[in-house]
Order: sequence, then structure tokens, then C-alpha cells
Amino acid sequence: MSTFQTRIASSKDIDAVAVLFDAYRQFYEQESDLLLATRFIRDRISKEESVIILAESTDHQILGFCQMYPSFCSVEAVPIYTLYDLFVQPAARRTGAGKALLLAAERHAARNGVARMDLTTAKTNIAGQALYESLGWIQDDIFFSYSKHIQAKD
Repeated sequence: MSTFQTRIASSKDIDAVAVLFDAYRQFYEQESDLLLATRFIRDRISKEESVIILAESTDHQILGFCQMYPSFCSVEAVPIYTLYDLFVQPAARRTGAGKALLLAAERHAARNGVARMDLTTAKTNIAGQALYESLGWIQDDIFFSYSKHIQAKD
């Protein structure tokens, strides 16, 4: 396993995280758009709308990130996190960086009184599913997931 540490991203990390976020979006078949990625990450950090955790090498190179959004579970009446993004640079995969990010996210959630973390992943992301399940994440077999794109109104 490689040597790295995890930490919460700050405003000084926006440009570096944006590069990885752009690569993450491309992984999910979106066009590269570094300007969009930078604006999105800057907004999340500056508005404190998400928690971004970084995996960083000993020479301070960012190897990967995960991004969680605070939310709530109405049924249980508790705060939760939606872990929406997890990305590790291809060269740093299979080093334990993804596992370290997930464990850091779990520690952060526990310290902040979050009762549960939820995530979704592509059905084809077999490596990710194996990692999640190895860390105790349970695949939902009760609920279906739906989404709907909303068109902006002028």
C-alpha cells in the first residue's frame, strides 16, 4: 500500500480538485470542461455546501477525492450524508487510496453526528461495488432509485 494521508479540502485546493473532478465527470461520460469543474468545486467549498476529503501523497500530490453532501432522513429524523463523488487517479488505483477516503468520510460523519451515509454507483462499477461491500456498505434491495431532469424555465 502506498503512503498517503487524508484531509478536508480547503479553498487553496480548488484548482487541484477541479482537475480531478473534471476527470471524474469524464469517467461518467461527460465532456471535459475544466471551467465548469472549477466553478462547481469553488462554489461547493466557498458556500460550505459539501465536504470534500482528499487523499494526498507524502509529496502533497492529490491522488483522489470524495465529496459528501449533507442531507436528512425524514423517516429516521436524523442528519445523513450523501457520498456523491469518489474518484482516484488511475495511477493511484489499487493503492488503498479509495478505501482511505471512504474510511475518512466515515470518521468525519461520525464526528459530526451523521447517522448514515448513502451512495449510488453505476451498475458497471464492479470495482467500486466490491470496495463498498468490503467496508460494510449494504446494497439496497428495498427501494428503487428515480431521477428526473428539470428544464429551466425562462
